[in-house]
Amino acid sequence: MAKLTVSDLDLEGKKVLMRVDFNVPIKDGVIGDDNRIQAALPTIKFVLDHKGKAILFSHLGRIKKEEDKKGLSLRPVAERLSNLLNKPVTFVPVTEGKQLEDAINKLENGNVLLVENTRYEDVVNGEYVKRESGNDPKLGEYWASLGDEYINDAFGTAHRQHASNVGIAEAMHKSGKPVAAGFLMEKEIQFLGEAVNNPQRPFVAILGGAKVSDKIGVIDNLLSKADKIIIGGGMTYTFYAAKGIKIGDSLVEKDKIDVAKSILEKGGDKIVLPVDNIVAKSFNNDAEHKVVEGDIDDGWMALDIGPKSIDDFEKVLKDAKTVVWNGPMGVFEMSNFAQGTLKVGEFLGSLTDATTIVGGGDSTAAVKQLGVADKLTHISTGGGASLQYLEGKTLPGIAAIDNK
Repeated sequence: MAKLTVSDLDLEGKKVLMRVDFNVPIKDGVIGDDNRIQAALPTIKFVLDHKGKAILFSHLGRIKKEEDKKGLSLRPVAERLSNLLNKPVTFVPVTEGKQLEDAINKLENGNVLLVENTRYEDVVNGEYVKRESGNDPKLGEYWASLGDEYINDAFGTAHRQHASNVGIAEAMHKSGKPVAAGFLMEKEIQFLGEAVNNPQRPFVAILGGAKVSDKIGVIDNLLSKADKIIIGGGMTYTFYAAKGIKIGDSLVEKDKIDVAKSILEKGGDKIVLPVDNIVAKSFNNDAEHKVVEGDIDDGWMALDIGPKSIDDFEKVLKDAKTVVWNGPMGVFEMSNFAQGTLKVGEFLGSLTDATTIVGGGDSTAAVKQLGVADKLTHISTGGGASLQYLEGKTLPGIAAIDNK
């Protein structure tokens, strides 16, 4: 169903509350990676260009005690945002009260204000009360009272029910004020939604990562939708165990072997598993390692897919029209066991006639490392959110946005 978007709103002179995702790595006040700030710029600039007053909310990290607040202020983000926009950003070092209200009332058309970390509200007077992450309705109502319109552009938290996304949206609805998606959120809904519900075929899903348990819901949902599901990463060996292939000392979820069996029975030749693996004597980049087909002997653990598997996967992918990739093929952070992930990323970058969507930290890191990120159709900004979307779950942050 089509959602109301920022471009549907009358923004001039309006106090526009915006939930953005500025949950960026900060160490000693220095931002390590500003991708998430950059991703929010199109929506922020659109509001400013249309003479709206942009009032930005974001969380940063987890706050469970008073001292956590010290290293998790959004002040450095305000400074970076100011540089990127090439204009001043008013930073308000509180999350509620007269100081915030006065700053908002003084804000002029086409200007921007950033509220302090919304998760400061999770600890009040030294007590861990989870007002933000527990979606305290009073907090949502208070924040909603500060604006005329609300835009959610934080897909990375769309699977969470927080006061700054669902809480504000619900309170806006009660007041008859509009709730819209920003451009980033709109793009996520468009690409992930189309991929799952109306894909161009053949549709191939590539699922990696350590645990079957993290991806059961996704595999289940995609079995009826995808033409092929390629399995890689640590969860491969739970499927091997389900097939009676020896796995040596490889990672296995024993309590999920029966689940893997039923997925294999249900999926049949839709499921594509690696045929060879790079195995090592220990979980260490410098450990003795070799390529093995089939059974893995005791004393050896599989840490990456092998060259034949890479060839097999590329054969499946070459004719694909839609590809969704979530999760690495091996222990990507160790250079000797990163080839499977990198080769898959490289091959995806070479597909010119397909919609290619990547989600999840390691997969995203791989395509960026290879320099092929700009050759892909869409890189999702939300790991957990994109997984839940692929499972077919309703994401509360998206459900709370007005339908057109």
